[in-house]
This record gives sequence, C-alpha cells and structure tokens, in this order.
Amino acid sequence: MKALVVRGGWAGHSPVEATDAFLPFLRGAGFAVDVSDSLEAYDPALPSYDLVVQCWSDGELSDDQFACLEAAVRSGTGLAGWHGGLVDAFRGSRGYMRLVGGQFVAHPGDFVDHRVEITSTHPVVAGLSGFALRTEQYWVLADGLNDVHATTTFAPADPWHAPLTVPAVWTRRWGAGRVFACTVGHAPEDLAVPQVRTIVERGLLWAARTRG
Repeated sequence: MKALVVRGGWAGHSPVEATDAFLPFLRGAGFAVDVSDSLEAYDPALPSYDLVVQCWSDGELSDDQFACLEAAVRSGTGLAGWHGGLVDAFRGSRGYMRLVGGQFVAHPGDFVDHRVEITSTHPVVAGLSGFALRTEQYWVLADGLNDVHATTTFAPADPWHAPLTVPAVWTRRWGAGRVFACTVGHAPEDLAVPQVRTIVERGLLWAARTRG
C-alpha cells in the first residue's frame, strides 16, 4: 500500500506538524509513505497511490492538478483530511468542492466551547460517544451525497435565530474511490484529542483503496 501526504498552504494550520503526527501511524499500518510540499504531486501518476492525505488550506489548484486528483479518486485512490486542510482548500475550484462534498464558510466566535455528537455506527466512529471541545467550530455547507457520522450544532445567535446542525465527520464515495473528512483539527492539539485522533486514524484507513 502506498500513501501520499500533500501538505502546505496557510501555515496557521500547522500542515507539517499536523501531518508528521500521523506518519508513524500510516507506516505502522503498512503504507509506504511519500510526502510532498507541492501541489505538483497531483499529476498523472497519482493513481499509483492507494491514499492521498491532504493538509493544504487555502491555495490554488490548477485545472490540470484537479483533473489528476479527481481521476485518481474516481479510479480508487482514497482522499482524506481534516479541517481547513481539506474543507477550506482551493475555493476557486468548484470541481474540488464537489469532490470533497463540503466547504467551510465560517467559525463564529473563533475558539468556542462546543460538542461533537456521534450520529452513526460507521467504522470510523463505532464505539465512540459525543465529546466536548474548545476550538474552532466549523460551519460548513455540504451536499446530500455525504454519509454523516458526527455533527456539531450552533446555538441560536445574531444573525441566525435557530439552532443549526452541520456535519463534523463524513464519508462519501466518488467512482471507485472513497473520501473522508473531519472538520476538527485547527491545531495539532485538537488532533491529539483521543476521540479526534481515533476518528482520523480510522478515516485514513477507511478511505484507502480496498484490494480484494
């Protein structure tokens, strides 16, 4: 099994430190891991990887780079990531947002106390209970193709006047490929929360190409 970690973009999401924390796990799970600090890694050779772990907030994805990424996922390469590194990347690419299935739009109040509630028995969350966090709470726009496994709810406030529940963890299929997203993960400390760490580790394995 081969995994490619693509990291960069806005430094505030600590792309190197955050992804470094998962490299031993990936290698221990049997992956040969390559790391790229350039989006040039999204090239025609991408389908040779079983999993792409992306941590690239903001940034611009060229049409050719997106075409390579989409074709790889469609052919069976998994795509996985967390927080802005996956769901606040490449806002100028509508195709990318459609591939991922959700897009960050706000984190009202910045760092706030909130909960993540488990809403399914999918393998990425099996056996886990809801948990509390103090970090960015991501308001995301998402589509109906997502299988949602955890949610977070915004309490009524100005200018919205009713509770709003949005996905916090989801999976989706794209052709032969799988996509995993977790909106928690602003800082490495968030990713070290035991429930978050477990969800991300399971999500990476779930998204990887299945061979049988």
